[in-house]
Amino acid sequence: MTSAQNEKPNREPFVLDLVVDSINHYKQNIKKTPYFVKGNTLQIYPTEKVNIQVEIKNDSILSMKTIKEVEFPEKTMTISFKQNITDKKKKAMMLEVKNPFNKILTYRAHMAIVGVKRWIPTSTVPIRPKLTTFELWNDVIITLVLDNWKLSNE
Repeated sequence: MTSAQNEKPNREPFVLDLVVDSINHYKQNIKKTPYFVKGNTLQIYPTEKVNIQVEIKNDSILSMKTIKEVEFPEKTMTISFKQNITDKKKKAMMLEVKNPFNKILTYRAHMAIVGVKRWIPTSTVPIRPKLTTFELWNDVIITLVLDNWKLSNE
């Protein structure tokens, strides 16, 4: 399989259905759109899991692209975002980020939540080399935008 055949630049259309409370749901038709909205700025919706192949030069991230299958695990991050639900009630939104690199990975996150018409910055924790982090929020998040990706030794 060649790299071009393995690329998956766009998400397929789907209906996003989030539990707001025991009675209400938030629904939105998500169109076929790019995962990377600009440069290395990733937009991810709940229910999505993406593999991101990263090109690095001199400890700097040069490029990122979404791929179908992991061919090079040493340079592929896996990111998933979901809403945890128990007994038809929302529990938390969870973002899982796997860092395959020998460096600490950091990034910035902004969220769009139900009922708020602006992007809200949120904190994230640095991801130690070769580990996975889990970020949790109680808000009902429609989508996250992740950017400002950096690798460092500390």
